[in-house]
Amino acid sequence: MIFVDTGAWFARSVPSDPNHDRVTSWFASNSEPLITSDYCVDETLTLLVARKRLRLSIEIGRLLFDESLAQMHFIASDQIRRAWILFQSRASDGWSFTDCTSKIVIDDLDIKTALALDAHFQQFGNLLVVP
Repeated sequence: MIFVDTGAWFARSVPSDPNHDRVTSWFASNSEPLITSDYCVDETLTLLVARKRLRLSIEIGRLLFDESLAQMHFIASDQIRRAWILFQSRASDGWSFTDCTSKIVIDDLDIKTALALDAHFQQFGNLLVVP
């Protein structure tokens, strides 16, 4: 199972993104099951709207919510609490709260690979970051 972060969803969805070709090539060659979190979906849709891509946000949202692209993990309340604890110690390193929830999910589900463009994923430890 491979965890997919916000930046990868955005790059896959937006042809003008500098990482679009690299990410879409990775998606095309991947055969492993994918998982993302509801927090990453929220962040992706919010980013698309903020960048004036409303129609695209609706299209991508449909694909993500019907789990056509990846299984969606809904963050549980205990995971939110643990992410909050992690956030308090890692925010000074630039980690977002969503980064912290992703780290908790990756650890809880024993995920070994993440598709992420966020450099903070390199700091998670014991995780292969692709593409």
